[in-house]
Amino acid sequence: MARALLAGAMLAAFSPASWAASAPPVKVPGADVVLMAGAVSGTTADAGIELKLAPGWKTYWRYPGDSGVPPTLDWSGSENVARVEMEWPAPKRFADGGGGFSIGYKGAVLFPLKVELKDKDKPARLSLAFDFAVCEALCMPARADLSIALGGDAGAEGTRISAARAALPVERPLGVAEPTSVQKVELDASATPPRLVIEVKAQNPKADLFAEGPDRWALPLPQKTMLPDGAARFELPLDGIPAGTDPSGTPLTLTLVDGPKAIVTTVPVPKLPPR
Repeated sequence: MARALLAGAMLAAFSPASWAASAPPVKVPGADVVLMAGAVSGTTADAGIELKLAPGWKTYWRYPGDSGVPPTLDWSGSENVARVEMEWPAPKRFADGGGGFSIGYKGAVLFPLKVELKDKDKPARLSLAFDFAVCEALCMPARADLSIALGGDAGAEGTRISAARAALPVERPLGVAEPTSVQKVELDASATPPRLVIEVKAQNPKADLFAEGPDRWALPLPQKTMLPDGAARFELPLDGIPAGTDPSGTPLTLTLVDGPKAIVTTVPVPKLPPR
């Protein structure tokens, strides 16, 4: 009898009547954090993390720029979840108050999640320990612990997750003939340190470019010069690379944010001349 009651309670915990498409928000100074569930298809589920930042507050992208702390996510408390991939909306550049620039988000941002289930026929729960930083005049660490069952009616939350995913930066090859594109990447070896000169096409005069290398690289933010006919040039010093590393041939991820549109182009660092 006791076993039957326990089994019934476990089933009820994952029954459609108990599902909610979003968990109650976790409030931290300067932000509310919400974990939401989307549609499930076979062993794949949609989910999302939404940060609603108070006016004047900000948080950071996966590469925070000259200062800041990227978020870390721990999914180890999840049930029947094999893997979670967080997807990143296009960020913005803003002054960090110390003469440099940070990369991140203001207002509200929704990070879509791709969730791979271990078994499509068993209940699944997504649990997250989310460590991040929020900043107004000063930055402070924040922690949100969130959990939600997967597999219910996603409703409006599912629609919002799909819309956020549709707005993510899209991959484009170098030199593609499109109005938002990275056209050319060249090496200026005469500079100290050597720098990359990156030419782009953009439709918005406030278009911006962000560059990421391997994990231990700390590249500066590219500096922009406007050119005629919707073109722009960004100069990226090859600084912040671990000592003794030859960057030649290393893939760089370039994210070009052009108003509501954003693209990602991966290029190898041109070969540096011997010293």
